[in-house]
Amino acid sequence: MMRGPSNWAVAVRKPDGDIAQVHQPIKSPMARHRIFRLPVIRGVVALGESLAIGFRALAISANYQAQEEGEEGEEVVTELTRGQLFFAFAIAIGFAVLLFKVGPALLTDWIGIEAGWFVIVEGLIRVTVFILYLLLISLLPDLRRVFQYHAAEHKAINAYEAGEELEPQTVQRYSLIHPRCGTAFLLWVMVIAIFVFAFFGRPVWYWLIATRILLLPVIAGIAYELIRFAGKHQDNTILMTLLAPGLWLQRLTTREPSLDQLEVSIRALKEVLKLEDRAEPEARKVEIMA
Repeated sequence: MMRGPSNWAVAVRKPDGDIAQVHQPIKSPMARHRIFRLPVIRGVVALGESLAIGFRALAISANYQAQEEGEEGEEVVTELTRGQLFFAFAIAIGFAVLLFKVGPALLTDWIGIEAGWFVIVEGLIRVTVFILYLLLISLLPDLRRVFQYHAAEHKAINAYEAGEELEPQTVQRYSLIHPRCGTAFLLWVMVIAIFVFAFFGRPVWYWLIATRILLLPVIAGIAYELIRFAGKHQDNTILMTLLAPGLWLQRLTTREPSLDQLEVSIRALKEVLKLEDRAEPEARKVEIMA
C-alpha cells in the first residue's frame, strides 16, 4: 500500500498471479481547516487517517485473497462482510492497547514500583514486551511474506527518492530500512510516553488506565512530528544516530523481498505517483509516505 498527500493505492497479487490495484482519494480535514495542520494536531489526524486507510487496504487484500475458482474455471468473488472486518479490527486494536499500553502500566503498579521510578520501569517493560512480540511473530512462517512486502515498500520508496528507475531489478539494490517506517514510529511512541506520563507519577489504578488510553493521541502526535522531521533530514548524522534504535528495529519487521513482490510495491507506487501528478500543485508538495 502506498499513500501520497491526496491519494492512496493498494496493489495485490491475486491467487491467479495477476496484480489487482485499487486507488482512492484522501479527503483529509487538514486540507480544509488550518487548525488540523498545526504541529502535533496534524499527527493525531494523520494517525487516524493512516489507520482508516490501512484497514481499508487490508480489507481489499483480504477480499482478493478470498477469491476462489469455480468448477468451470471462472472466478468466484467471496467478500468478507463489514461485520467480519469490523470485528477483526476491533479485536486487533483492543489487543494492541491492552498488551502495549494498559498491560505494562498495570504490571508495574502490581510490582509496587515507587512513583519516582514508575514511568521508567513501565517504559522499559513496554519496550521489552514490544520487542519480544516482534521477535515471536517474526518466527511465524505466514508473516514472513508480510515482512517481505513491508521491505518491498521501503525499497520502492528509497529508489523513488533517489531518482532511480522503478524497475524490480533496480529497486532490489536499495535498503530495507526507511526513517518514516511505522515500526520506528511505534518505538518512539513508547519512548515519548515515558516523558509524557512522568507528569502523572503513579496514579490510582483507574486513572492509570485512563491516562494510558486518553493520552495516546497526544503521544502519537509528538512521535509523528519527530518521524516527519527525520524523514526530511536524513543527512543529519546526529539526528539519525538518535533515531538508530528505531531503524534497527525495522530489521525485525522486514525481510528481503523477491522480484515478484517488488513488482507489486512498484505498481502501487506508480499508481499513486500518476494520481498525484494530476493533483493540484499545492497538494504535490508533500512527499510520498513510507
